[in-house]
Amino acid sequence: MNLFKAGIREVKQLITRKDKEIFVEEMARELEAAGLVIVADYRGLNVSDVTVLRRQLKAEDCRYRVVKNTLTRLACRKIGLTELEPFLEGPTAIAYTKADPVGAARVFLNFGRDHDALSVKGGLLSGRTLTPEEVKALGEIPPRDILLARVCGAFQAPISGLANVLQGNIRKLVYALDAVCRLKESA
Repeated sequence: MNLFKAGIREVKQLITRKDKEIFVEEMARELEAAGLVIVADYRGLNVSDVTVLRRQLKAEDCRYRVVKNTLTRLACRKIGLTELEPFLEGPTAIAYTKADPVGAARVFLNFGRDHDALSVKGGLLSGRTLTPEEVKALGEIPPRDILLARVCGAFQAPISGLANVLQGNIRKLVYALDAVCRLKESA
């Protein structure tokens, strides 16, 4: 049957109970493996905006799905993520990743600056519930490369300071010996 010609009632009948069970199993497995889950309201975003968001999240190894709340609630209950249930109201999209949670949160933060329609409802980071403000704060953490550079700089600073202090004493000794040499030459 052509889905474009089918009526809404016929399309709803095409999604069988077995399909729903498969979705719940798949969603439960993916949410259980995820380190970060962000729940958002996507109302007001058009298809091209959502496509851009998906591409940006995919670059961060993050998956974005528009979900049915009842099926997602069942998946959450199955794996014990009942903390997400309060966020599953109204139009809901879920982004989740096993990779760097900061990168995914940063994509939401940057995308939300340009698109007021996207609103974060909350999230979950390693089993801890996040408010929208905490998701924003997570996105404001500098990238991993910058943090590593700062750590390296912090380790290097005392060593550089010690090297400068030790060189200062040697330099003073050289100046003193040079002054003694000049005095002996002039005498």
